Amino acid sequence: MAAPTPFGRMLTAMVTPFAGDGSLDLDGAATLATHLVDAGNDGLVVNGTTGESPTTTDAEQEAVIRAVAEAVGDRAHVVAGVGTNDTAHTVELARAAEKAGASGLLVVSPYYSKPPQAGLLAHFRQVADATELPVMVYDIPGRTGVPIATETHLRLAEHARIVAVKDAKDDLAAASDVIANSDLAFYSGTDVLTLPLLSVGAVGVVSVVSHVVTAEMAELIRRYADGDVAGATAIHQQLLPVFAGMFRTQGVILAKAALRLLGLPGGPVRLPLVNATDDELATLRTDLAAGGVRISS
Repeated sequence: MAAPTPFGRMLTAMVTPFAGDGSLDLDGAATLATHLVDAGNDGLVVNGTTGESPTTTDAEQEAVIRAVAEAVGDRAHVVAGVGTNDTAHTVELARAAEKAGASGLLVVSPYYSKPPQAGLLAHFRQVADATELPVMVYDIPGRTGVPIATETHLRLAEHARIVAVKDAKDDLAAASDVIANSDLAFYSGTDVLTLPLLSVGAVGVVSVVSHVVTAEMAELIRRYADGDVAGATAIHQQLLPVFAGMFRTQGVILAKAALRLLGLPGGPVRLPLVNATDDELATLRTDLAAGGVRISS
């Protein structure tokens, strides 16, 4: 039986475009969302880490959801990042996202406070209880400080609305265990590990590099699903310079820099992030070209 794909297979963790003065660019968000769906995305994750959620207000995040949902309509899933380290605040954001038109929720583990597994379990369940939307749990201990244990994932899978995991724990053995013993759909949260994670049963990716290589990432997933492992591996190897290049400095910074190189909306980043330097842009241009991304001079 084929694995469930509750949010499709190819999703981009979308940046939040800003105007030159740092204000929210909703027209840019709609334009970028449309471009990404036209390029082959099944879904868009908005207001995640790549969407600079730490430095956007609740009102701005709601406005982004509305703009993106209106732009893409029923052509793609709109998964709203609502995770914070405050369960009550996360519940508020989840309810607001549902009202704004989101079709799913991305909920990162509470960061900084390092809750025990019992706290993680209660947090995710309470957020999932707050709306009728399906939930993708985001496991990224490198940022949050606490990994979600295998047993916790299995217990979360018992909740009817907790249907997926964005996996950036980068532990193939742990992912294999959860995939084998639950119905949770795993999505790679680390671009370069998409192919390895597919090999143990993942269904797709929530990608940053797909701001510039959606078609290639979607084809990698399609080829693997069709049994063309060699073809998927060839694409993976072709994209290695892009996987490396988009994260040499910091993912959000270089995603927005790449969009500028391609003439797409993105704009500046907000402090404490800083825009890419001329040297970083030159290196990024070289990395993207080495991965087959065409950039006009």
